[in-house]
Amino acid sequence: MDFLSGHVPEMLPGNRSLPPVQGAFEAPHGTTIVAATFPGGVVLAGDRRATMGNMIAQRDMQKVFPADEYSAVGIAGTAGLAIEMVKLFQLELEHFEKVEGTTLSLEGKANRLSTMIRGNLSMAMQGLAVVPLFAGFDVDRGKGRIFSYDVTGGRSEEQGYASTGSGSLFARGSMKKLYRDDLTEEQALTLVVQALYDAADDDSATGGPDLARRLFPIVTVITDEGFRKLTDAESSEVARSVVERRLQEPDGPRAALL
Repeated sequence: MDFLSGHVPEMLPGNRSLPPVQGAFEAPHGTTIVAATFPGGVVLAGDRRATMGNMIAQRDMQKVFPADEYSAVGIAGTAGLAIEMVKLFQLELEHFEKVEGTTLSLEGKANRLSTMIRGNLSMAMQGLAVVPLFAGFDVDRGKGRIFSYDVTGGRSEEQGYASTGSGSLFARGSMKKLYRDDLTEEQALTLVVQALYDAADDDSATGGPDLARRLFPIVTVITDEGFRKLTDAESSEVARSVVERRLQEPDGPRAALL
């Protein structure tokens, strides 16, 4: 980013000027991303739907990307700018590791992503916002951590679970009732899929498991062994178990009153 800023600043996403637009302008948007920690790591997942206004622009969008060996980014907001930002972020972390001979701390990665989001503020003010969710395993503290952002680059560390995107309100409400500190990895995987199902249930921009097209949420796990993306077979198994249970209980699992 420093090199581009000094030589060709117009290539940075936030420095591009938009032409005047007549009437409404719509660009594909990624929607709901969720994350939850468990003893030993963190789970980051996203649905597959991209929307453009009230239309479905894409049904099988990839919204969760590895940032490096021990972290990942889930994107919400303007899809094109978000993917470009993630690729630049991946390159930044790889460049730092090659130059310094060591990886950037998880806190440093979160701060760097904050700077990149702030650089996109001019675009955000024109309706092309990017609001990712960043999660990773902190090798220094030995635990998973989650960071959320606003359009200005403001960074907040979330405790336990977090969500972003159009269905985030419903997903967060779902996780609020189901989350526990002692979840196993398998339970955490089920938790995020349940949250995405609840988000899709109430938010038209969020896509639920599509059994007919065999499209299931992208689910990733980050532990002391590094980043791992669930295979299609693994994610479909979790999603199908959630769907089968919903046939009996459409509103999902119930939390205890007391």
